[in-house]
Amino acid sequence: MTRVSVIGCGNMGGALLRGLARTDSYHLTAIDLDPDALAGVADAADETTDDTAAGVTDADVVVLAVKPNVAEAVLGDLDLSPDQQLVTLAAGLPRGFVAERTDATVVRIMPNLGAETGDVAAAATTEGLTDEVRAMLDDVGEFVEIDESLMDVSTAVNGSGPAFAFYLIDAMKRGGVEGGLDPDQAETLAAQTFKGAAETVLRDDRSVDELIDAVCSPKGTTIEGMEVLWDSDADAAVVDAVAAAEERSRELAEAFDDE
Repeated sequence: MTRVSVIGCGNMGGALLRGLARTDSYHLTAIDLDPDALAGVADAADETTDDTAAGVTDADVVVLAVKPNVAEAVLGDLDLSPDQQLVTLAAGLPRGFVAERTDATVVRIMPNLGAETGDVAAAATTEGLTDEVRAMLDDVGEFVEIDESLMDVSTAVNGSGPAFAFYLIDAMKRGGVEGGLDPDQAETLAAQTFKGAAETVLRDDRSVDELIDAVCSPKGTTIEGMEVLWDSDADAAVVDAVAAAEERSRELAEAFDDE
């Protein structure tokens, strides 16, 4: 059984803990100075503690899930060995910055909140990635291995992406409500439709354009709706949202480069 310690039990750290707990393959230690944060993940963790140094002593994998601005201070409290793996998932925090401050093997990943349900979309740097961490990511969803130079755009696509998807789901929900559906009914239909469409993209060999064509019958209802989208700037707005998030990730990284 792999021993995993998660430092920082907020939204992302908590989601990862709950996702790993679903597999029964890990001994999980939750570490946070906030007692409310620890209480929030107590049902998923085997141990909880506010003692960072003690909480990582026996860990095979240590996950640094804190905000970038406190990462350096937390790293100063850690005394990890080369046999341990340190996984950092803070946006904009370069792998090299972390590696200079620990003896552990360091890999940088960018997951998202889907980890909680086993539906994570994650990117991991090829440098520092071990089979142990690959197995951990496999257990909570899907991941890709990338060069760190692509981490900013990954942060935008899969890190910030859930918020963009929530926005679109809400737009479809509002369309359903305006047509007469109950809000709860509209939300279920919209969210499940996105879930099913995403699974189809991942499992089907056809391209997204081919899948759109498969749904659009000539002179049918879907083609009418697609004509509205094709004539709009909806796709450009999404591309711009990804670009804005990518640029912000770059700005965060530059702050560490200056140190």
